Amino acid sequence: MLDNIRIVLVNTSHPGNIGASARAMKTMGLAQLYLVQPRDYPNAEATARASGADDLLARAVVCDDLDSALAGCRWVVGASARLRTIAVPLLLPRDCAGQARQECEQGEVALLFGREQSGLSNEELDRCHALVHIPTDAAYGSLNLAMAVQVLAYELRMAHLDDDWQPPPEIGEHTPLAEVDEVERFYAHLEQALTELEFLDPANPRQLMRRLRRLFNRVRLDRNEVNILRGILSAAQQAKGGGRP
Repeated sequence: MLDNIRIVLVNTSHPGNIGASARAMKTMGLAQLYLVQPRDYPNAEATARASGADDLLARAVVCDDLDSALAGCRWVVGASARLRTIAVPLLLPRDCAGQARQECEQGEVALLFGREQSGLSNEELDRCHALVHIPTDAAYGSLNLAMAVQVLAYELRMAHLDDDWQPPPEIGEHTPLAEVDEVERFYAHLEQALTELEFLDPANPRQLMRRLRRLFNRVRLDRNEVNILRGILSAAQQAKGGGRP
């Protein structure tokens, strides 16, 4: 299970937090660390704070964008300290770990952590199938980045060690779920088609694409469904006089 889990840190500003996160991961048996545009890395302070998890830092994948960090994943969860205005599945750490174990049976899972001061942007949260929220005390809810990684890494390890866990039985036809990058290409196609059909005004998009993302993320499209939807979009574009990207 743990081999299929990526910890993705986005735009981390303090190199010490990267090292401390690597340490938190290694204590719980996690090894896949992805860094999206870290502010200052590599850095000696990251190595010092890793305290023996240098091998994770050496293998860390540094990415220029979030697309690269999530490529090939089937399920993405964003860590969020605050609730959002648009409805999205919100999980507690233990429930998140249980679902991650289920998803890991079929492929890669990513846990996404944002910036120390501002967390994940709305655009980054749009990439998530669910959010995970650590229920801290209301009087003081400030968690350091590495602390948040440690809490979730612990719950993932406990789920991994649960000998009584069994994957749910499959019923009916099974088609592999679309990976994140396949779904992103569908979203780009959907936005282009809606613009060509004059349903979406690019100058005044409001929250249309965000709400459509939330809808399809809840459904969890498989590969056949993505192909069918893109075929419908292409047919609509051709009828309107546009072309498929």
